[in-house]
Amino acid sequence: MAKGSVKEQTRSKIKVPKQYEVLIFNDDFTPMDFVVGVLMQIFDKDQATAVSLMMSVHKGSCAVAGVYPRDLAQTKAAEAVQWAREEGYPLKVEAVCR
Repeated sequence: MAKGSVKEQTRSKIKVPKQYEVLIFNDDFTPMDFVVGVLMQIFDKDQATAVSLMMSVHKGSCAVAGVYPRDLAQTKAAEAVQWAREEGYPLKVEAVCR
């Protein structure tokens, strides 16, 4: 580089992907133990956290199981619903934009 020349600086803008909440909704038919299992197996929650979230679902209308980029959130929600259907439960799980 020649003396006195100016080096042009370029900045690349990295976009942070939109985050989606995965919501688990309360129903009167899906067993509490199954919801705890879903939270532990699909959403990687420990036992205590899974039980606490399940109680939030049970006492309210829904709870946030996790926050992820869109594709991962949709995949996890679909896995949870598929597992519930295989077991014969009507569990509702949705990915919604924050």
